[in-house]
Order: sequence, then structure tokens, then C-alpha cells
Amino acid sequence: MTNNIIEVKNLTVRFGNFKAVDGISFSVKRGEIFGFLGANGAGKTTTIRTICGILNPTSGQVLIDGHDVSTSTAVLKPKIGYMSQKFTLYPDLTVRENIYFAGSLYNMKREDIAKRARTVFDFIDMEERHIGGVVKNLSGGVKQMIALCATLLHDPQLVFLDEPTAGTSPKTRRDFWRLIKRLSENGKTIFLTTHYMDEAEYCDRIVLMDKGSIIACDSPEGLKKEFFKQNPIELYMNKPDYLIGVKAEFDSLGLGLSAVFGANLRVFPNDYESFKKFADKNKEKFYYKETSPSLDDVFLKALKSGGAK
Repeated sequence: MTNNIIEVKNLTVRFGNFKAVDGISFSVKRGEIFGFLGANGAGKTTTIRTICGILNPTSGQVLIDGHDVSTSTAVLKPKIGYMSQKFTLYPDLTVRENIYFAGSLYNMKREDIAKRARTVFDFIDMEERHIGGVVKNLSGGVKQMIALCATLLHDPQLVFLDEPTAGTSPKTRRDFWRLIKRLSENGKTIFLTTHYMDEAEYCDRIVLMDKGSIIACDSPEGLKKEFFKQNPIELYMNKPDYLIGVKAEFDSLGLGLSAVFGANLRVFPNDYESFKKFADKNKEKFYYKETSPSLDDVFLKALKSGGAK
């Protein structure tokens, strides 16, 4: 048994003439929290659905626990839990009824479902009043927790979470990430997508996807070191009206990359000497200071540069 629970080799997925996933390769270690990041349409969900055996690859290979997903669906199904982007349980049923239905999909006996459901409810700290409630009457955060319960019911070793905190409150996001960390500590492998870069900081490793291709793969800190030999610089405008003009001048001079962050401008100079001359010329418009790079910065620079060098 290797240390990798997932191995993806030259995976390509086409829909007609559209190439959703373009020859990607990566591996996921057992027990790690693995983040899969990218804009809408980058190929994240298609990749997950192919790894889970829901879609067939056009070419390439996906191995889980050394088994080829294309030929070992029955063997691998009990090992995998998949929570999709959209809430997929039945809104007119109670939480308990939904959980029993989810268990039946894995041919679990009713007594085993009841026992396992209690364990899962305790794990996520589900309140008793919610268990008998009709799903459509519950808040979005509670619905997401129910979906997680259904995903974990058959005790999978590999858990896929496709944007699990999208549209939830900050409190629900925090609670969800506490559970993700506990699942990892208990030996589960977590493979997740998210649009929240602050969440991606909690991952052991992350992949950045763009237009079906992998443009970077490493730990959050490793990616920051890879893309930033020097720190980005934050420009603070003395007047809000200066922002657009300063950005336009910086870009027209070809001094590096720039991005608007709220009322400020974050720049990634090609060299600091040229930037200092630019800053001295515009000192009545802004002041500046170096800042630590974020994963937002990494993603921006990776997109602009075409990936890690």
C-alpha cells in the first residue's frame, strides 16, 4: 500500500469538442487535507466527478487505493464519500428520513444506520431538535451539516467536499472547518474545492486550476515562496479618486502586476528600484508598505505568469 490514496495520471475529460480537463497529473496523500482551487469553469468539479467514477475519462487513468476507478467502481464505492456543490437530499423529508435513505444507497441495515447516524450526529454536534425536523424548514448552515452527515454515514476513508461552505455564514464556515480538521486527525483524507482563499490556508497542499490545467501544486507556504521572491507592496491612496489613475500609470509603464484590493492597490513590481522611482514621483497620491503574500496573490500571479516556474 503506497502513501498515496489518489493517483491521477494524464487525465483528460472532453465534452464534445470542449476539453474540460486537459492532461492533468497529481497525487493525494493519505490523511491529508487537499485543496482544489480555481475559478468557475476551471475543471474542478469535472475532475472530482471523474475521480469518484461518476464520469468516465476521455483518456488517462485515476487510481484510488491502487484500483483503477474505471474498472473497480463496486470495490471503491464504500471507500468514497461525496458531498456535491448543491444540497442533494430531499427537502420534504425529515433529517432522520434523509439519513436512512442515504444509508440504504450503501445497502446498510437499518440497525447499522441508526447506530452510525448517532455517531455522526454526535460528531458534528447536531441538535436533537433538528433530527426530526423537515429539511426545507432548516437554515442553510444546518442543511450543509445534514449533507455532511449523509456523506459520512457509511464511514468512507476518502471524503470529497465540493464547495461545502459556499453561501453559508462565517460561523458555519468556522464550524465546518473544525469538523474537517477533526476528520483529518481521525485518518480521513479530505479532498475539497473552495472559492475562499482564507480557507485554502488550512489545507496541507493545494492545486491551482485554470482552464482545465494545473498551474501550481504545493503547500500554501510552498506556493508563496515559489511565486514571491520579494513581498508584494500595498499602496494606500491619499484620496480615493487617485486609485484608478495610479493603477493605469503603473500598468502602462510595465512595472509589474497590479490588482485593486478594496480602496488600495496591491502591486508586484518587476524590480524595486523602478517601483521606488514611480512611488517618489507619486508620493502626493499614495504611501506604501510591503505586505506578506496571500493565496489570492499567488493565484493572481500564477494566472498572469502561466504557472509555477
